[in-house]
Amino acid sequence: MAIVGYGNIGQFALEAVEAAPDMECVGIVRRAGGAAIKGYKTVSDIKELGKVDVAILATPSRKVEETALKYLALGISTVDSFDIHTKIYDLRETLGKAAVAGGAVSVISAGWDPGSDSVVRALMQAMAPCGVTYTNFGPGRSMGHSVAAKAIDGVKDALSMTIPLGTGIHRRMVYVELEKGADFAAVEAAIHADPYFASDETHVMQVSSIEALNDVGHGVNMVRKGVSGATHNQLFSFDMKINNPALTGQVLVCAARAATKQKAGCYTMIEIPVIDYLVGNREDLIRHLV
Repeated sequence: MAIVGYGNIGQFALEAVEAAPDMECVGIVRRAGGAAIKGYKTVSDIKELGKVDVAILATPSRKVEETALKYLALGISTVDSFDIHTKIYDLRETLGKAAVAGGAVSVISAGWDPGSDSVVRALMQAMAPCGVTYTNFGPGRSMGHSVAAKAIDGVKDALSMTIPLGTGIHRRMVYVELEKGADFAAVEAAIHADPYFASDETHVMQVSSIEALNDVGHGVNMVRKGVSGATHNQLFSFDMKINNPALTGQVLVCAARAATKQKAGCYTMIEIPVIDYLVGNREDLIRHLV
C-alpha cells in the first residue's frame, strides 16, 4: 500500500495499515515529498516507490478524480473516501473506464458515509424493501465540509459541525478563522454557494481560533421503518459515535484489501462482498461469523 496525502485521514490510514497483518506500507506520497515520516519513504511521485498494489487516496474529495485517473493509468489500484453524494455515480463511470483500461481496480466513496453506512442502508432496505430510511449525522465535525470551507479564499482554517434535526435533515454550523484582511461577508457568501452547503441550513460564524474548537468526533443514527413481505411496522436502528478520521482511515484500508480481490473496474462498497473486506481465511470467517 501507498498512502497518498498525510493529513488527518492519511495519518489514521497509516495506523490501520500498520495494524493489518496482511499489508505493508511502501511509502507516503505528499505534494512536497520531504523527510521520511515514521521511517517510511516520503516522495512526491508514486513512481519512486516501486511496486504499489493499491494507493490509498487520503485527499480532499475534489482531488480524487484527478489523482485516481493518474494512478489507474499506471496500473495502480486506488481507494478513496469521495463524499460528494450527488457525484458518486458519475465518478464511478469515469474511473470505471480508466480502471479497465489500466487493468486496475478503483473502490470509491469508501469512508463511513458514503461507505460502510451505505452497506448498512442496503441491508436495511433488503430487510424491509418497502419503507423509508433516515440518516441523521452528528452532532460532529464533517471532514469534507470542513475542507471545503477551508478552501474558500480568505479562510485560514475552518470547522464545519453537522447538527441533526431529525428525519435526515441537518444544520451546518461553520466556524471560520480568516486570513488577515479577508472580508467575512464574501467568505460567508462563498460558503453558502458551495455545493457542500447549498442544500442545508447553514450558519457561518467568524472565530479567532479554530484550534480552540477542534474536535474530530462524529456519529450517525440510521433508522428504517418499513415492510417485510406483507408485514408492516418493521423498525431498524443503527447508531455509532466515532473518531471521524480514524474510522475513515480504517474503512479505506478494508476497501484496499477488497480491491485486491476484484476484477478490473470501479466499485462502490455495496457492490463488493462483505467478506472481501476482512482479513483472514474465508472458510474460517464463514465458520466464525455466519
